[in-house]
Amino acid sequence: MSSFMGDIPNELQIGDTVEGPIVNIDRGRVYIDIFPFGTAVIYGREYLSARDMLKNLGIGDLIEAKVVMVENKDGYIEVSLREARQKQIWSDAIKAVEEKTPLKLVVKDANKGGLIIEWQGVNGFLPASQLSPEHYPKVPDGDKDKIFAELKELIGKTLQVRMITADPQEGKIIFSEKDTVEKPESIVEEYEGPIKDISEYSVGDELNGIITGVTDFGAFVRVDGGMEGLVHISEIDWGLVEDPRNLCKPGDTVKVKIIEIKDGKISLSIKALKENPWKSAEKKYKPGDKVQGVIIKYNPHGALASIEEGVAGLVHVSEFGDLSTLQKELKLGMPYEFVISIFDPKNRKMTLLYKNKNKDTKTK
Repeated sequence: MSSFMGDIPNELQIGDTVEGPIVNIDRGRVYIDIFPFGTAVIYGREYLSARDMLKNLGIGDLIEAKVVMVENKDGYIEVSLREARQKQIWSDAIKAVEEKTPLKLVVKDANKGGLIIEWQGVNGFLPASQLSPEHYPKVPDGDKDKIFAELKELIGKTLQVRMITADPQEGKIIFSEKDTVEKPESIVEEYEGPIKDISEYSVGDELNGIITGVTDFGAFVRVDGGMEGLVHISEIDWGLVEDPRNLCKPGDTVKVKIIEIKDGKISLSIKALKENPWKSAEKKYKPGDKVQGVIIKYNPHGALASIEEGVAGLVHVSEFGDLSTLQKELKLGMPYEFVISIFDPKNRKMTLLYKNKNKDTKTK
């Protein structure tokens, strides 16, 4: 008996975590038996903040809570389920970092540095540098506003990520999308030639390669020397690429150019070794020209119309009021006449007007 009594703590402290069964639920109050200290209560603000967690609990259920007041005016111990839940959340977060647990989470918001992702009610940050090749903004000139615009396109999307930092003291969680997506199994034989170190490759190198795998976001290519890199979907062709599988398959031989070497990986481009159609378009078109374009894709901003292979412009939804009206007026695969409103070949940007047809302009 004396041994048992010796195991019982002498007094309760604010911040202690306690556990006990629910003994009563009464109009916005939940009472818990905290042996040997007495009865604890969750009520007021603490009850309101924990309603969702409490609604599925009943008398007899064990509950863990954190002491916020040792004794209130009614003689009860006041406890917080929310506080205990926060402690558990950070414990789970630290475990997720240690075990590199894969998580599928929705992007809540974006800023110029990356994405805001919520996990168990806590906002975390995914830096742009930690995005996978599929989602990393492909902005040639590094313009921060353009990068921000691309990051905003990811809001609402579900990404597979993992935690790389969990700091309960600062309330900080950092996510990474890198190395969370498995590459498809390759059907190509292993490389048997002399192996090159990554230091032997340089940005700008033009190499022969063989496609080892194709995904929704691009193609993996093994180049001379055995190194494997990714050709992102945006670097496959100058024209619109909806599905890389329509243009590439494992075993195909390709010519590629190294466009980036970073973190021990190489990024490749196929289209960089093809003539840029925007360069020739620069000599043929100007704002005000009437052109014929074929609708090739809808997006939240409107419709893309191709005026020649690899050169497309946006017909903005604002001309039609809403996207459904635009889609009724402009059918996929059909040609229409447009007027070039904005033409910026250096940044591969063009805006087309459909309703404002200038009779004095010449159709190209």
